[in-house]
Amino acid sequence: MDTGRRALWQEEPATRRRMADPVRTAAVRAVIIVALTLILAMVAFLSTLAGAWLAFPAVLCTVAGTIVATWAVLDVWVTRQVWVQRNGVQSQPSSTARELRRERRQARRQERRASRDGRSRVDSAAA
Repeated sequence: MDTGRRALWQEEPATRRRMADPVRTAAVRAVIIVALTLILAMVAFLSTLAGAWLAFPAVLCTVAGTIVATWAVLDVWVTRQVWVQRNGVQSQPSSTARELRRERRQARRQERRASRDGRSRVDSAAA
C-alpha cells in the first residue's frame, strides 16, 4: 500500500571510513572528559558568583579536569598516529601505477624463467 510519501529514513553511503576501534574509544573518552570539565567549569563559575562554599573546590576540580582533558585529547592524537603507523594507510593505487607494477612483475618472472632455463641446460649438458 504505497501512499506516495517519501520515506522518513533514507540510508546514505558513508562519505568517510569509520575510525579504528582504539581511536574511536579514545575519542569517546576524550569527549566525555571534556564535557565533564565544562560542567565543572560552569559549576565553579556559578558558585563563585553566588559566593558559595563550593566555589574553591570546584575551581580546583576544574583545573585538574582541564589537565586531564588535555591529556585525553592528546591521547586521541597519539592513538591515531600509532594505529596508522602499525596498520598503515589503506590506499588504492591508480590504474597507471598498477599497470607499471604488473609490467615489472612480468619482467622479473621472465628473467627468473630465463635464468632457470639457462641453468637447467648447463646442468643437463654437464651430466
